[in-house]
Amino acid sequence: MAMEINIDGRTAQLTELKRDGSKVTVQVDDEVYEIDALKVGEGIYSIIYKGKSYNIEMIESSSPRHYTVNSFHNSYEVEVIDAQTRYRQSRSKGDSADSGNTVISPMPGKVVKIPVKVGDAVESGVTLIIVSAMKMESEFKAKSSGVVKSIHVAEGDTIEANKVLVVVEEGTHPQP
Repeated sequence: MAMEINIDGRTAQLTELKRDGSKVTVQVDDEVYEIDALKVGEGIYSIIYKGKSYNIEMIESSSPRHYTVNSFHNSYEVEVIDAQTRYRQSRSKGDSADSGNTVISPMPGKVVKIPVKVGDAVESGVTLIIVSAMKMESEFKAKSSGVVKSIHVAEGDTIEANKVLVVVEEGTHPQP
């Protein structure tokens, strides 16, 4: 299981490599940690790392996957950014998975339909591509008028997260 963790503005890649009961091996960025983690109460965890014991309290905030994490000495604001969170962010912010008029997949999925082709003039709000992910179809629309400059996938393709799908060049007109 891989995900991103945003801790007080620092983003780390977290991957669970192995689990055997309470013994867990995780990779955080390039470092591997072997810990013994046990949930001892609602939102309270006991973690042993290199013979030292740490008690962690995770308090959910009003936003999904956001926590205040308290240890004995410190407090951190943490956001878990997994595939589901990335998908929810892209849906709740309209087309926030887009960068300008470049459509980028927010998570792995499958290309369902591409109703435009290279050279097509498109207006703001026109659907550029439809992607299926997590059993839901998402339409990604042009943020502004322009011409479809490139399409990097085909209908039926399986795509990874953060892949450029369609690029629209803003303010241009189709070539005759």
